[in-house]
Order: sequence, then structure tokens, then C-alpha cells
Amino acid sequence: MPEKRDSPRPPFSRLYPILDASLETFDTLTFGVRSLARAGCRLVQLRAKDLSGEEFHRWALAAREASRECGIRLVINDRVDIALLAGADGVHLGQDDLSPEGARKILGASAIIGLSTHDVDEARRAQAAPVDYLAIGPIFETSTKTSGRSTLGVEGARAVRAVVEKPLVAIGGITLERAPALLEARIDGLAVISALKTGEDLESLARRWMKLGEETE
Repeated sequence: MPEKRDSPRPPFSRLYPILDASLETFDTLTFGVRSLARAGCRLVQLRAKDLSGEEFHRWALAAREASRECGIRLVINDRVDIALLAGADGVHLGQDDLSPEGARKILGASAIIGLSTHDVDEARRAQAAPVDYLAIGPIFETSTKTSGRSTLGVEGARAVRAVVEKPLVAIGGITLERAPALLEARIDGLAVISALKTGEDLESLARRWMKLGEETE
């Protein structure tokens, strides 16, 4: 089934940046949030797989303060409790996290809720969930998501796009060079983690990603 063009507007810009605590310090976290906002990003996700709950909460509070100051929305990876306590704008859930229905009851109707999927069947089933967008991946090999799942490639992303009407984010090994093919496959957002850690000024790099999206319109 082809994608309907009246699908809801994504809560993110074409670049969906993820700040991973394993690649950041407490200081670079807030700097990153502000840099991404200046580049025009509308949303940033905070991911912290290895922090304790207390430390994750501390990082989330700092990211939330920075996001409020610069007008960018903050989504917390996995942890609905941390999102609620920090006053974040939403949460991104994995398949083994609290259900989207449970997260919606806790965070409310206005919260941004995303859900990870890994193949066509999961994505199709997730269409009925009370989420604002779906993520699909891993698209390519990546060192930051080590689930052991098979990569989907561009054709796999295209197959998911064909059955999903909700805004769709691709994740996993996406680079500036690989991005155009995914945008041509009508993926709405490109989630990147390590591709933002090239040593280039983050604001300038994020602007390059944003411009890439504009060039494919």
C-alpha cells in the first residue's frame, strides 16, 4: 500500500539527532543540545543505556533545562519514568520497554511517543499503537546499536515505508553519503548518533544534514 500523503506531520525535522551518554560528557551534552537547536533541529533524543537511574535523571534534567532555553524538544530513550520526572517532551520506546499504551497513560496526550520496530511485520502491527512516529532499523551495520539483528538496507526501509502511514525514522549506520537513498525511499527522519561525532563542529555538521533534507524535497 503506498504511503498516504495526508499522514501526520513528524514531530522532528529531517535530521533526528541522538545524544548518547556513552559518547558525551555532562558538559558536551548541554552544548550539543544548544548546537542542534541553533542548526534548526526541532527535537533531540537523550540515550543513556549504561547510566544508573540516578545519573540518567541528572543528565535528563540538564538536557531539559537546555532544551527549554533554546526551544528544542527533548525525548528520552526507553525510560518513561525519567521522561516524566525530568519534564521531557516525550519518550522513545523499544519493543521490550513499557507499552505505548502505558506510556501514553503516564505521559499524557500531548507527549511525543516513538516506537522502535525491526521489520515489516513489527512495523505493520505498530501502526495501531498510540505513538507519534515509528523507527525502523538497523538499516546498516552500526557500533552503537548491538542487538544482533540483521540489517534491512534501503530496500528493507522502502518495504516498511510501503506499509506504514505514520512518520517513519530510519536508524543504524546512516551517514551523509547513505542518506539520499533513504530520503528517496520517503523516509521522514534520519536518526544519527556516531555520525554526529566526526570532530566537525556540531552545529555546522547538523546544518549539512538539514540542508541535505531540503535538497531532496
